[in-house]
Amino acid sequence: MSNPKPKFLNPKSKMIIYNVTTNIHESVHDQWIIWMQHKHIPEILATGKFTAARLVRVLIEEEMGGVTYSAQYTTDSKETLEKYYQEDAPRFREEGAKLFGEKMLAFRTELEVISEH
Repeated sequence: MSNPKPKFLNPKSKMIIYNVTTNIHESVHDQWIIWMQHKHIPEILATGKFTAARLVRVLIEEEMGGVTYSAQYTTDSKETLEKYYQEDAPRFREEGAKLFGEKMLAFRTELEVISEH
């Protein structure tokens, strides 16, 4: 049995994953999950700046409590992500802050896909 070869991406077209890691307090957890799956993620995809989204649960428990998730949005370039930051991100962040306030703590990272296997 041979090992499948990795799929290396064209270095001129760098796929980017915009990763938002969020710790959500147990008291609003169910409301947050529904909001993410039925409103927030679909609205972010509707901007046309992302080709896919994935919501995953972080299995390591945090000392601060709560439940931690990672929302991963795939886009075609750093330039497209910058457009998202300028045109869309402020209203999405504001909506989350209004709904969940201090019961939601998020941080964001940008990841560049090197290869897929």
